Amino acid sequence: MLRLLTFALSLTVAGIALPVPPALAQDGPLRIELTDGVTEPLAIALPPFHGDAGIAARIRDVVAADLTGTGLFRDVGPGSAASQPASFSEAIAYEDWRALGAQALVSAEVTQAEEAISVKFRLFDVYAGEAQGDGMQFDARAADWRRAAHKIADQIYARLTGEQPYFDSRVAFVQETGPKDARIKRIGVMDYDGQNILWMTDSSSLVLAPHFSRDGQRLVYTSFDSGFPQIRVMDIATVSSRPLTQDTGSMAFSPRFSPDGRWIAYSREQGGNTDIWLMDAATGAQRPLVQSPAIDTAPSFSPDGQRIVFESDRSGSPQLYIAGLEGGEPVRITFGDGRHGSPAWSPKGDLIAFTRQVGNRFQIATVATDGSNEKTLTESFLDESPSWAPNGRVVMFTRVTPGGNGQPQLHSVDITGRNMRPLNLDFAASDPSWGPLMP
Repeated sequence: MLRLLTFALSLTVAGIALPVPPALAQDGPLRIELTDGVTEPLAIALPPFHGDAGIAARIRDVVAADLTGTGLFRDVGPGSAASQPASFSEAIAYEDWRALGAQALVSAEVTQAEEAISVKFRLFDVYAGEAQGDGMQFDARAADWRRAAHKIADQIYARLTGEQPYFDSRVAFVQETGPKDARIKRIGVMDYDGQNILWMTDSSSLVLAPHFSRDGQRLVYTSFDSGFPQIRVMDIATVSSRPLTQDTGSMAFSPRFSPDGRWIAYSREQGGNTDIWLMDAATGAQRPLVQSPAIDTAPSFSPDGQRIVFESDRSGSPQLYIAGLEGGEPVRITFGDGRHGSPAWSPKGDLIAFTRQVGNRFQIATVATDGSNEKTLTESFLDESPSWAPNGRVVMFTRVTPGGNGQPQLHSVDITGRNMRPLNLDFAASDPSWGPLMP
């Protein structure tokens, strides 16, 4: 049986155990201003980490990849031999690093004792010639060295941007194999950068659209085990699943957890009509939430769990609407050209990402919750299924290449529309669901 192992990662300052702060973005002289304008990447020095050469180098490389992958940082490289501190406790030669153009510098030391590692690190403002906040220490199992690296990068990112971090997070997805008219699909869970893949289902039946619960412990998804679409829920730690809907007279699909995990909103098709229903995740009790003669589908909860955004063609073409959980008339929020669908509400609550089709081109776009500031982030032959990073700064989506042999691949893009990047996977994948920051 596949099993997802977890571990307790402690953060210590001066030997005192602390909870991981929610932001770690302290006021100071060094800070990236994140705007929609052109941003010059901040030059950060990441010289070789001290300690065990093998694991220290691997941790350093993951930290560098996390930071530079945002498009907000530029690694200036190890620099000259004279610039390298001989030990973690040695004073920083600020003038040498200024000469290399570095604005920030990370010094770290990795120690390993049997199956455990400890990583100490400090962040320095090179121009000010001082430490940027306190030094920190992560303790972890040696096997979880990648998580330790992501945690370090998270703290650096948060301090230098003022944003919540997102590197130590996971993504659920669907692997796709076989020809387009006979796809074989299975659900996997991986680190946000495509590493440490764990398979949640086999390829014995068709599965679609997995979505994380807010605590990252469960997935809801659409399964064709019974021959027609129904909803299942899976416990990730035990890789065990059970059906949530089993009505042979209707089809159930597109499920999403509410932020508190109490409710599951989903689409239900019966008699040729599709409505949105709400299910109590504990008891299985169900009730209709949005009903009309139109096709109402693809619900996504607001961060406070009080509203959903969904897709409906009640106006003649698919557009986005917002409805409260206690009823009332849904409010339309998109009025632009083309078809609007697959909405995803940002964890920050300010934006909704969605797929827009204009002519024969597909786009990933965002819109404010009041319907203002509709903005295109991407465009291609087929871009779809947006999902937000836990800090609401980055959107992951599926891009399908054209042609008879076209394949889906996962990409990410910043909310400014810059820094679009493919995820480094050696197989076709779709339907990303970006989970929460790991504890």
